[in-house]
Amino acid sequence: MSYVDRVLQPGETVRYRTRLHWIIYLRVVPFIIVVLLGQALAAELKGATEGVPSPSLPTILTAIGVIGGAIAAIGQWIRRTTTELAVTDRRIIVKRGLIRRHTIEMNMDKVESVDVDQSVFARMLNYGNVTIRGTGSGLEPLRTIEHPLDFRSHVTAR
Repeated sequence: MSYVDRVLQPGETVRYRTRLHWIIYLRVVPFIIVVLLGQALAAELKGATEGVPSPSLPTILTAIGVIGGAIAAIGQWIRRTTTELAVTDRRIIVKRGLIRRHTIEMNMDKVESVDVDQSVFARMLNYGNVTIRGTGSGLEPLRTIEHPLDFRSHVTAR
């Protein structure tokens, strides 16, 4: 059972759920480039050093890329699966974290405005940053969420 489902009050219903966009996995790309460079260097040196034991630099680069990429991918997967964003008929609920949990809730009657920030690339892939401003305080920006305009529409629709 999700966090949002566990904290719903009696009679409260979820109007909209979203999550982080898959674009967060792009943090793995530099590690993939390191792996490709290591493999290209190994192929280049293999022809130049025929009969000599394989050089360790390409092996080290490949290992760094594979291990670093795996750690980055697992970290982003955990971040994406443990982040919940929901709009109910009464409030906005944001939950982040697996071991160290961070939750934010804002009553709908306290919402003053909802800002959506999208680049051209983000608009094409339908993700963006949403900032909710409330009376007295606001939510920190919700970065790289899927369908930010739908999220905004559900927050502002009363």
